[in-house]
Amino acid sequence: MPSLFSPLSINDVTLKNRIGVSPMCQYSATDGMPGDWHFVHLGARAIGGAALVIAEATAVSPEGRITPGCTGLWSDAQGEKFARIAHFIKSTGSVPGIQLAHAGRKASAYAPWMGVGNLAETDAQAWQPIGPSPIPFGGPLTRCPREMTRTDIARVQSDFVAAARRARHAGFEWLELHFAHGYLGQSFFSPIANRRADEYGGGFEGRARFVLETFAAVREIWPGRLVLSVRLGMTDFLPAGQPIEESIELVRRLKTLGLDVIDPSLGGNTPDVSGVPYGPGFMAPIAERVKREVQIAAAVSWQITEPQQADSIIRDGQADILLLARAMLSDPHWSFHAAKVLGRPDYRSVLPPQYHRAT
Repeated sequence: MPSLFSPLSINDVTLKNRIGVSPMCQYSATDGMPGDWHFVHLGARAIGGAALVIAEATAVSPEGRITPGCTGLWSDAQGEKFARIAHFIKSTGSVPGIQLAHAGRKASAYAPWMGVGNLAETDAQAWQPIGPSPIPFGGPLTRCPREMTRTDIARVQSDFVAAARRARHAGFEWLELHFAHGYLGQSFFSPIANRRADEYGGGFEGRARFVLETFAAVREIWPGRLVLSVRLGMTDFLPAGQPIEESIELVRRLKTLGLDVIDPSLGGNTPDVSGVPYGPGFMAPIAERVKREVQIAAAVSWQITEPQQADSIIRDGQADILLLARAMLSDPHWSFHAAKVLGRPDYRSVLPPQYHRAT
C-alpha cells in the first residue's frame, strides 16, 4: 500500500514522495519575468523535501495575467529566467513543474495587497479582459470582458502551445494546464460564464470544446515521456454550474487525448457561492471519485495541513499526489517535519545533506 513517502512514477518522471508544492501566485513579477523572489520561493520548497514543485499560474499572453505582477511565458526571455529555476529545483532531487494559465474575465486585477477588484480603466497598467461571453465575473470584479471571436480562440490556443514549448525548453518536466477557478478554460466550460450560441457554447459538447481543443494542441508538442496534467474545476457547488457528472465526462475525454494526471479543484465561476463544504481535505472525496470512475492518477489540494491526514489520503487511495499550498507557505520544510511526525527512521534523508547536521 503506498504511503506519503513512497515514490511514484508517471511516464519517465519519478517523484521521490507524494508531496508537491501547489502553484501559488506571488504577484511579484515585472513584465511577466520571474525574478529572485520566485527563485528563492520555489527553490526553498524544493530544498525542503517536496518531490514536485509547480511554479505559479503563468500567463500564456500579457492579457492572460490576473494582475500586472503575474509571471508569463509568452517570450523566450521569460523562458530563460524560468530555466534557472527549473534547473535548481531538479538539482535538489525534486521535479520542476509549471502551470500555464489564461485569466480570462478575471484578468486586469489588483494584486491582493494593492487593492480589490479590477484595475481602474484609466490605470496605465489596465487592459481589456476577454471571455467566452460578455458577462462580468461579479463581486469586486465588475469589468465586462469582451466576447472572444473564433480568431481570439485560435490565437489563445496557439499561445498555450507556444508557452508549453518554452516550458519544455526551460527544463520543466511536469506541465499543468489551469482550467479551474473561473479562469478562461473553466469559464468556457461553465454555463454560468458561457452563454455562447456557436459551437463553443450551449450544451456539454460545445462548452467542453475549448478545453479539449487546447489540451489536444498542447499534447501534440509536449513530450510523452514527461507529465501533462490539468487542474479542472469539478463543481461550483451550485445548481447553475456544470454538474459534476459533466466534469467527470470531460476528464474521461481528456484521458483519451493523453491526460496523465487530473488535479480536481473548485469551479470558481462566481463569487456568489455559499455551499462549498470547506473543511480539512474537503476535495479528497471528489478526487477519489474521479480517480475511480476515470481510472486516472489524481492530485488533490485544499486544506490539507496535517501529516497524518495527508498520509491517510494516500493510503486510502483517495489521491496519488498531494499539492500543498498554505502549509508550504508557513513551513517550507513541511515534508521533513511530516517524516518526523510519521516516525520515519530515514527522516533526515528528506532534506539535502547540507542540512542533516541541524536535524
